[in-house]
Amino acid sequence: MKQDHEEAQFLGGRRSRVKEFVSVLSIGFEFIKGFRKLHFTDPCITVFGSARFEEDNAYYKSAREFSTLASKKGFTIMTGGGPGIMEAANRGAKDVAGKSIGCNIKLPKEQQPNPYLDFNLSVNHFYIRKVLLLKYSYAFAVFPGGFGTMDEFFETLTLLQTKKISNFPVVLFGKDYWSPLLDQLNQMERVGTISKDDLQLFCVTDSVTEGMEYINAKLEEKYGGPIKFKPTKRRWWFGER
Repeated sequence: MKQDHEEAQFLGGRRSRVKEFVSVLSIGFEFIKGFRKLHFTDPCITVFGSARFEEDNAYYKSAREFSTLASKKGFTIMTGGGPGIMEAANRGAKDVAGKSIGCNIKLPKEQQPNPYLDFNLSVNHFYIRKVLLLKYSYAFAVFPGGFGTMDEFFETLTLLQTKKISNFPVVLFGKDYWSPLLDQLNQMERVGTISKDDLQLFCVTDSVTEGMEYINAKLEEKYGGPIKFKPTKRRWWFGER
């Protein structure tokens, strides 16, 4: 793909000043496009997890159930828009007529949007996608997944650890799956590369009800009570319809 060739060149080291400037303009435009598209969504909970699970998988079923609970609380469900856990989460929202959106990343091997989306936003850069997912989400629900899931999880923990964000609930679903990772985190705490407080930055559970209760408690602590969902008015002079 042409875009992937351009991305490889951009990340491949120093280029001419003109090319770098054009890249900055392109990145800025993509941010603006994402902000305009997501500005009118209700507060989101983003669900991460593997694209490889089928609908008979236990984690697929849990993600669907969790999203149903979150939708009933008034949250919009946001995912990467693809199959597997992403499909399950979007599907759970639509089971109860909830709002459901996808924020996809363009890759050489394109994934088809799942059929449970109200709309799908596609971006070219991972760092733009991560900013959008965090900016418009009130919490992350993390189901078993691969490198991308780990990336989102650890970047969010880093932002919480360094106080770039605060009181942002992160829930890991699947105790057995995450057990080896938790052992590693405990080892990191023992040798001093993270603190004991860092281990309290997330919740681990097998229960979607417990996960939703954890998110509600954290958000009520942050906002001093239940979140009030206020619609944002569209302004015609900004070209908003």
